[in-house]
Amino acid sequence: MASPSPTESAPSAALPTPPAGISARGIAAVLVTVVLWASAFVGIRAIGPTFSPGSLTLGRLAIAAVVLGALVLPQLRRSRVLPHGREWLPILGYGVMWFGGYNVALNAAEHLLDAGTAALLINVNPILVAIMAGLFLKEGFPRWLIIGSLVAFGGVALIAFGSSPASGERSTADVAGVLLCLLAAVLAAVSVIIQKPVLRNIPAGQATWFGIMVGTLCCLPFAGQLVSEVQAAPLSATLGLVYLGVFPTAIAFTTWAYALSLIDAGRLAATTYLVPGTTILISWLLLSEVPSAWGLVGGVVCLVGVGLTRRRSRTVPRP
Repeated sequence: MASPSPTESAPSAALPTPPAGISARGIAAVLVTVVLWASAFVGIRAIGPTFSPGSLTLGRLAIAAVVLGALVLPQLRRSRVLPHGREWLPILGYGVMWFGGYNVALNAAEHLLDAGTAALLINVNPILVAIMAGLFLKEGFPRWLIIGSLVAFGGVALIAFGSSPASGERSTADVAGVLLCLLAAVLAAVSVIIQKPVLRNIPAGQATWFGIMVGTLCCLPFAGQLVSEVQAAPLSATLGLVYLGVFPTAIAFTTWAYALSLIDAGRLAATTYLVPGTTILISWLLLSEVPSAWGLVGGVVCLVGVGLTRRRSRTVPRP
C-alpha cells in the first residue's frame, strides 16, 4: 500500500476532530447500509437452497458489477484518473478478501448454522475492526467505543440465544459453520482497515466497483455452476439473486465506503451491531418469523450499545 504524502495525511489526521459529528448524508449512508445488509441475511437464507455458496457470490457480484459500473464508468471516462502502481495493492486485497472470500464463507456458513448464531459470530467483526483501527490507523482506543462495543455484543448474544434451538443440540456440521463465520469476520475486518486509506484518494463508488470487479474475477471458477443453477432455479430465487446483487451489494457496499470515508473505522464498524436486530425485524415482516422475547431485548441492548459508542471521551487539548 502506497504511503500517503504529507499533503494527503494532514486532512485524514483532522477527520476525528470536528465536534459537529457526522453529516446528514453520512448518517443516511449508515442507515441504508445497515438495513440493506440486514436484508441480505434474509435473502441468502431464502435462496440458499437454490444456489450454492460460490455461484451465489458470483451472481451477486456480477449483477453488482454491471449496475454500479453503469454509474462509475462515465465518471472514469471524464476524469481519466485510475489507481496506478502500488495503489492497486489494497484494492486487490479487499476485493479478494471481502467481496470474494467473505461472501463465499458467509453463504456457506448459512447452510450450516441458524441465523442467530451466524449473526453472533459475524459480529465479532466490529471488535476486530476497533482493535486493528487503533493499532494500524492510529484511531486509538476510545473508552466509550470499547464499552459500547461490549454492550452491543452482549445484545447480539441475546439475539443469538433467543434464536437457538430449544433443545440446545448442535451437530458436528456446526463446527464448520462456526469456523466459516469466524473466517468471514476476520476477512471483513482486515478489508475495512485496508480500504480506509484508499478512500482518501478514490471516491466511494469507484473504490467499491474496483473491489467488486476483483471479487468477480476471483469467483469466475463458479461460472459453470451458476449457469446450471440459474437454469434450474424458480423465478423467485432468480429475482432474489438480482436483489442481492443490486441492493445489499452494489448500493450497500457503496454507502458503506462513503460512510467509511467520513467516520473512524472503529466507530463505523460498531454500527453493524444493529444488523442482527434489523434482520429479525425484516424476517418478522416478510417471513412471518415472530422474534422471541430474548431477540427483542437483545435488539434494545444493541441500540444502547451503539449509542454508547457515539459518546466522546474527554481528551487533553493538543498544544
